[in-house]
Parts: sequence; structure tokens; C-alpha cells
Amino acid sequence: MEPFTRLKGLVAPLNRTNVNTDEITPARFLKTISRTGFAQALFANWRYLGDDQTPNPDFVLNQPRYQGATILLAGDNFGCGSSREHAPWAIREYGFRCVIAPSFADIFYNNCFNNGILPVTLPEPTVLELFKEVEATEGYTLEVDLETQTVTTPEGRVFQFPIDAFRKQAMLQGLDNIGWTLSHLDEIRAFEERRQQEAPWVFSLK
Repeated sequence: MEPFTRLKGLVAPLNRTNVNTDEITPARFLKTISRTGFAQALFANWRYLGDDQTPNPDFVLNQPRYQGATILLAGDNFGCGSSREHAPWAIREYGFRCVIAPSFADIFYNNCFNNGILPVTLPEPTVLELFKEVEATEGYTLEVDLETQTVTTPEGRVFQFPIDAFRKQAMLQGLDNIGWTLSHLDEIRAFEERRQQEAPWVFSLK
């Protein structure tokens, strides 16, 4: 997984609350457990006018000014509804590396870390203020620094965001849960060897 340290990127605003995972990746696209191929499914019910994938010109991600955005600004309770991991898969493959919102659904929030997406929680008044600035200024960018846990606006205002220390370290190193476990493989093997000597009967059970 690609490490996340600092990101300066174009911001796309999705000014809706309670966006659920079925809107992020509609169920009709969930025909594979592969992590690839979901970029076209992202927000499909809103991005397209029909099943032939004719772009909906009114949807924010179809507007030319937001093409190439790497930061998604979203409303409260983003990623609610289900535990499907296809939602962060689609967001990541589309090109977003950071989602900023007042709050996230718990499972979606944790799935983001395992898929190289940094979910940033900022107070709702701050996010609402950012929505106004993004929509008023074409080419609006934000700088997200994971090491200092800050979001910096083009004018130099700095907002701090909270993050669990373990999640932060894993993102900085580019490790998902499996990668983090494998980084301690020598310690795991040493523990198992010690336990086989201390409690050999445990390992003889069939």
C-alpha cells in the first residue's frame, strides 16, 4: 500500500449528508471481490443518467473544474449503511486519497485506512466553510499533512484533525492490517517457538 505522508490536491465537494455505501458503490456493480474495476461504479446513481453511463452534467464529479481531484469534501455521516469494502475501493481507484467530513460511519472509516485513503474529521462548521470556499474558487486546493495532523487552506489557515496513533503510523508506513502483522513476523515466530517449549501440550492437540 502506498504510504500517506503529505497531500496537496484539488478538492471536489460532495455537499450531501448521510451518503451511504450503496450510493458510493451501487449493489448492481458488486459482482467481483477483486479490488479493481470499481472506479466507474463510484456514485453511479448520481454520475450517470442511465445504465448506458451517460454522464449527468449536474453531478459535481462530472464538472470539468473538479477533474483530477484527489481530496473529497463530504457531509456528515459519510459511508454509512453497510460494511461493504467496495466503497473505499471505488473511491481510491477513482483517484481520491483523502476524504474530509464532519463524521464517518465506523466500518467505512476503518476500511479507508486499509485501502490507502486518509479519512479526516473536521468540525462541521469548518467543513461547511470549506464547502463555500471550494465552490467559490475554481482550482481550490488543500494541503493535508498526516505527520502534523493538519489541513492547510490556500490562505494559510491551519486546522488540526484527530487520528488514532496506530492508524497514523500504519498510514505513514503504507501498511494495512495484514502488512502491519507481517512486519512483526520474526516476533510472532519467536513467540510461537517459546510457547511450544512452555506449553507443548497445546501444540500436540488434534
